[in-house]
Amino acid sequence: MIKLIASDMDGTLLNDKMQVSDENAAAIRQAGENGIEFMVATGRGLTEAKPLLADQQLHPAFITLNGAMVYDEAGNLVVSIPLADDMTAYSMRTLDERNIYYELVTDHGIFSNSRVRRIQNVADLLVNLNPDTNYKLAVALASARLEIMNINYVPNYTDVLADPEVHVMKIIAFNTASPEDLKEPKELLMATGKLMVTSSSVNNIEINNIDAQKGIALTKYAQQKGFDMDSVMSIGDNYNDESMIRDAKYSVAMGNAIDPIKDLAWFITATNTNHGVALAIMQALAENRREQKSAKTEFDN
Repeated sequence: MIKLIASDMDGTLLNDKMQVSDENAAAIRQAGENGIEFMVATGRGLTEAKPLLADQQLHPAFITLNGAMVYDEAGNLVVSIPLADDMTAYSMRTLDERNIYYELVTDHGIFSNSRVRRIQNVADLLVNLNPDTNYKLAVALASARLEIMNINYVPNYTDVLADPEVHVMKIIAFNTASPEDLKEPKELLMATGKLMVTSSSVNNIEINNIDAQKGIALTKYAQQKGFDMDSVMSIGDNYNDESMIRDAKYSVAMGNAIDPIKDLAWFITATNTNHGVALAIMQALAENRREQKSAKTEFDN
């Protein structure tokens, strides 16, 4: 029986307008009415993610920053796995030496040293995840959404790193002009054995503590609820979803997912612009009905 569904956001739960569609929201409520908890598992921070669910009056638990921070349904922080200071410094130096733009995602919000680059990169992400979206519309959507995402703009990151109350949870780096230039720094960072480097788009890399992964966080969350990953459905589209796609028995790839994610999936649903999450939830409900019917037949015999 499926008891928990965990869904990625960008390219998965969100459509090309960076919204949770009415169809997806209705399916999430239907899952709840049938005893299935729905939660979000995203590379975004909570301040980036929560408002987009609240637009539909949805208040689930959140795995954020690829597993670095986990919040329960009441909004309480239950897991925190920051980057070690030496790994933060090494990551920044590796990116700075190659003139690659990056942002620090912390337990006190997101820090960027360029509003223009921020908007440009969010727009590029939207176009990459939703090829039918034109760049001008993507820039408008990115600019509008940034107003509610609590981005902190700073001239440089020196003061952020000097604050003992601020912990770096994730570093996200972008190179939209030459995405292939991200390959070398990714390999160098992974070679430390202390970092997990994934991506949510061909144009970025996301740097986390090796223990901050969606699959690890989802497994621990399920265990706290009293069940294992045989009772979990995960839904995603990109490399930062791979660990939870591998670990959940009922893994779902979006129709717009990259091929390596599709190859791992139990089921391939529709695209994010065609309410693929809603279809996956309907599949979960149908699977539970089949299992209940099978159990009843065995009991009657």
